[in-house]
Amino acid sequence: MRKLTGEEQKWVKDTLGKIKDKMVPVTERNLDSIPYTTMSGRFDDKSESDVCWWTNGFWGGEMWQLYKLTGNEMFKKEAIGVEDKLDKVLMINEGLDHDNGFKWLPTSVIRYKLEKNKESYNRAMLAAGNMAGRFNLAGNFIRAWNNWDDVDRRGFAIIDCMMNLPLLYWASEETTDPRFKMMAVAHADTAMKTFVREDGSVNHIVVFDPFTGKMVESLGGQGYGVGSSWTRGQSWGIYGFALSYGYTGDKKYLETSKKIADYVISELGDSYLVPIDYRQPKDVDLEDSTAAAITASGLIELASQLEGEEADKYLDAAIKLLKTLDEKRISWGLDTDNLLNNCAVDYHGDGHNMSIIYGDYYFIEAMMKLDGTALKIF
Repeated sequence: MRKLTGEEQKWVKDTLGKIKDKMVPVTERNLDSIPYTTMSGRFDDKSESDVCWWTNGFWGGEMWQLYKLTGNEMFKKEAIGVEDKLDKVLMINEGLDHDNGFKWLPTSVIRYKLEKNKESYNRAMLAAGNMAGRFNLAGNFIRAWNNWDDVDRRGFAIIDCMMNLPLLYWASEETTDPRFKMMAVAHADTAMKTFVREDGSVNHIVVFDPFTGKMVESLGGQGYGVGSSWTRGQSWGIYGFALSYGYTGDKKYLETSKKIADYVISELGDSYLVPIDYRQPKDVDLEDSTAAAITASGLIELASQLEGEEADKYLDAAIKLLKTLDEKRISWGLDTDNLLNNCAVDYHGDGHNMSIIYGDYYFIEAMMKLDGTALKIF
């Protein structure tokens, strides 16, 4: 992967400076909370209203990245506070699911890596063990979600889970127990075969018969519809398969990440503003800035595993995505707590044109990757 030009280095330094300038006062007015989105410009707090919410690890991860960036002890204290609050989730069966990685990788695992904290190790291993318990032996996949609203999800798997596999890879490394890695690899193989289409687009949800493991159907999920191309799912695919390559060295995962990335780059167009679905109707202008930030961070991860022009192609696309967000989709002033605007939960719901905490996290992570200072959380 090429070195940044002088102009790019200056932009990265300036942007990280703006992040510091904003996030110190924003964090000071949101102490002891776990934000998800903003209401009238101010962060909400999921720590009491919905402590099991799947995004609740990202604020902790953001705090650790900002601690690395600034050395400000406030960020470290807040990161540990998030981890402590998540202890409640470990005692709520329905609050544990395939997203255990999103909760405890940015909190307990990173703290253990930094400090060898025994409590953090215990929390992360409990989360990894629970996630391993979701593995379906018949279909070689990790089950997504739990049953609610009378919907039978016993055979559901989703592309998002590629980003949770590092929890199992980490557990395998720490315990020298190959079972965790075996499950992660088996799920990645299944996802590669059933989620990734020939053109590099991906399914969001694949449904298997939970007893035979046979694939039953794919669902549109949070995208436009069956056979469409939900952009955040595409970003999970790029990043997740690149991570599996990093943990295993198996080049089929690298090639899969490249395949998805090539498709995404072909769909970005000139604006580099990312829609909710690459196949949404042409007259719909719905965006998802979180997909742009995650895609950028995933492309940087992928570029770091390659050399020459191939690596440069992915790095260049990541920089364009991040510059577009910086110039057009970020609130740098202190009148709002969030960074990214125009984020979206899904295509058909009402969660449009909002802020979402993981969008901010991945933007910060990606910018710090360009600077060489990012903590490796996933």
